[in-house]
Amino acid sequence: MRIILLLFILLTTNHLLAQTGVLKGHITANNEPLCYASVNIKGTGKGSSTNSKGHYEIKNIPAGTYNILVTCIGYEPETISVAINRDEPVVYNISMKEKPSKLNEVVVTGVSRATQLRSNPVPIAVMTKKDIEQHVNNNIIDAIVKGVPGVSAVTTGPNISKPFIRGLGYNRVLTLYDGIRQEGQQWGDEHGIEIDQYGIGRAEVVKGPASLTYGSDALAGVINLIPYIPNGDDGKLNGDVITDYHTNNGMIGTSVGLSYKKNNWKYAFRATTKTAHDYQNKIDGLVYNTGFREFNLSGIARVDKSWGYSQIGATLYDNRQEIPDGSRDSLSRRFTKQVYEAGMDNIKARPIVSDDELRSYQITPLHQRIQHYRVYNINSFKTGDGSSINTTLGFQQSIRREYNHPTMPEQAGLYVVLNTINYDIHYNLPTFGGIETTAGINGIFQTNRSKAATDFPIPDYNLFDAGTFLFAKKSWGKVDISGGIRYDNRHITWNNFYVGTNAETGFGQQVRLPDTSGASLQFPAFKHTYQGFSGSLGLTYNISDRLLLKANIARGYRAPNITEIGSNGLDPGAHIVYLGNRSFNPEFSLQQDIGFIAYLPNVDIITEVFNNNIDNYIYQARLNDANDNPVIIVPGNSTYQYQQSKAWLYGAELTINLHPQSIKWLGWDNSIAYVTGINKNQPLIAQYGDAAKYLPFIPPLHIRSALKANLPGTYGVFTKLNARIEADAYTNQNRFYALDNTETFTKGYTLFNAGLGFTIKQAKTASSFYEFFIQADNVFDTAYQANLNRLKYFEYYKASPNGHTGIYNMGRNLSFKVIFHF
Repeated sequence: MRIILLLFILLTTNHLLAQTGVLKGHITANNEPLCYASVNIKGTGKGSSTNSKGHYEIKNIPAGTYNILVTCIGYEPETISVAINRDEPVVYNISMKEKPSKLNEVVVTGVSRATQLRSNPVPIAVMTKKDIEQHVNNNIIDAIVKGVPGVSAVTTGPNISKPFIRGLGYNRVLTLYDGIRQEGQQWGDEHGIEIDQYGIGRAEVVKGPASLTYGSDALAGVINLIPYIPNGDDGKLNGDVITDYHTNNGMIGTSVGLSYKKNNWKYAFRATTKTAHDYQNKIDGLVYNTGFREFNLSGIARVDKSWGYSQIGATLYDNRQEIPDGSRDSLSRRFTKQVYEAGMDNIKARPIVSDDELRSYQITPLHQRIQHYRVYNINSFKTGDGSSINTTLGFQQSIRREYNHPTMPEQAGLYVVLNTINYDIHYNLPTFGGIETTAGINGIFQTNRSKAATDFPIPDYNLFDAGTFLFAKKSWGKVDISGGIRYDNRHITWNNFYVGTNAETGFGQQVRLPDTSGASLQFPAFKHTYQGFSGSLGLTYNISDRLLLKANIARGYRAPNITEIGSNGLDPGAHIVYLGNRSFNPEFSLQQDIGFIAYLPNVDIITEVFNNNIDNYIYQARLNDANDNPVIIVPGNSTYQYQQSKAWLYGAELTINLHPQSIKWLGWDNSIAYVTGINKNQPLIAQYGDAAKYLPFIPPLHIRSALKANLPGTYGVFTKLNARIEADAYTNQNRFYALDNTETFTKGYTLFNAGLGFTIKQAKTASSFYEFFIQADNVFDTAYQANLNRLKYFEYYKASPNGHTGIYNMGRNLSFKVIFHF
């Protein structure tokens, strides 16, 4: 009986399998294979993606007639009807057409649900993986600065770049990873964003207040870094190996990415290492203590079902970053190193750093170590009638240690652990009367604790943040209108924080109750709730499919960060003593944006003009005494005190990209960005005049021009040949915050860069290929100091024998990158 039953099951299974068929084919665009295009059979949940040769195959399809949807970013979707039978595979080849306008591209940042770029009135720029890869960079923010007008960065060496948008940065720019706000002590000057540059597949930049959907800290805008999840054949392991080398600082980067797809599941994993010695320029030579060593791990698992999708991700970041202080020999201008503690240290008698140390990949004792761990879950549940519920839950831990004790290198000066829980839930309501509406609540819960440290710039604090919002959009013919309102509430508190002296080491240490005798109360207890309303209203007028006019007005909100209200101590890595002010109020901005966009057959034109008025604007200024001499609380370190006043920022960005249809392989991209920041502190201006007129950290006029050639066709084993020549120009910055020499005049400069890229094809049957990128930055080895380079102000002497003070930016750099796809 068992044998008969087994034979029945086998015969039934064979009969059922015989009822299924196969769909396969080749997808091209402009007579070139189109990789990673999605092919989905509507109503079945079955689908596939094209490989590097443009081939796709879907198996086990029940016999019948189906509608097949083919999509790929940048191309018009295609829907075809195909009859599947069980006798032989159905072969269907498709030629995709490029979208007539980039405005049809879908974005997810700064909106309640995915929407076309053309219908969003808020200025948004997009960088694809191709855009990012074609510029070899030291970090992902540098790539965005090169690709998005209006974005700049405060730098501390080649591996630390803090993003600024239209002259505003720090906690006013919200950095996201896969839609989750990045939390990692971002208040510090030398605190970069803790994200693997090789694992990013797309970057979306919102320029302007985005408080509506994200709450506090998005007053200047949002940078959303979306991880790369490669597509490939079902049941086949795919991946890439990246090797990157830079000649200037000997940087060696290696990254391995793996992906696997089976049925409705996708898996991605990446491991990255980077290491570099000190960078160099022709003024300073090798700049001591600018090397770094970085390690990253990340993984993602995602399932797509008829009910929606769920995604789980985890990342690990570990960076050892050296801390420069700029000390030198007064005559030779060679860099020196600290070997004694502050009380015994004589800056003029420090020993000179040897050439071997400058070229060594070994991390010096005075460095910072940053570890960042993250695990998160994103879900989308379809609830019928086009509605859905989206949820996000994440946990992050940022551990920062800054080692600044030469006689006890294992003793951290700063040692803080920041734990953050991110939460977000929003409901996309069914469309009613043509109105798409979303309601949601999101925020963070955060704790910060000092460990075995000797310096305490900020107290241990607890923070709970919650905000609720309502967002809606509707289209009337050629007009798209969107907007909404949000209410935020942030509660922050800390207990009395005492600091005493460690009898064994002589260094400072935290002292806890009840034994606080002999200790000082560095941070008295504090409790406060910050709250505020924000909102926006904007419209897009579609003059035609290629011409758009946009206008938006938004009120932004930002609660003061921990250093602005609570700081009272030395940040060793920044070499700054910060002094906060507990009485600060939240910042509120009112920004107006007007934009005109034209994607014409031969030219793209994007014009954006903005005007931004900020109440209670918070900024830091160097502190001087009554005799106009710098206040020195800790020897060898500057003292900065936070200020608050009204501010006015205005400016514009213009992009003109030429791509003549008669010479499709040639392109000429041009952009110009301008912003001015005016300090509206009238009593201060009345007392000090123009020295206090402007805001700090305002970039000068920036002009960028790139001539690009992308040659079609194949040349032996070479294909996708591309080359470019760039000019990157900054004018003089003579509009700066000069009071107490917080900032100084910055001379303009022009850098010339060049790049070459190509792909080497494998055998016709192979799915693997190589991509090569060769790049030369600062081709003529120009000596320059960017006005947002913090190292410009690292100087111990009032005069220099060679006429140059401070540290200069990186000189000429040749870089070579190879990506092997398999």
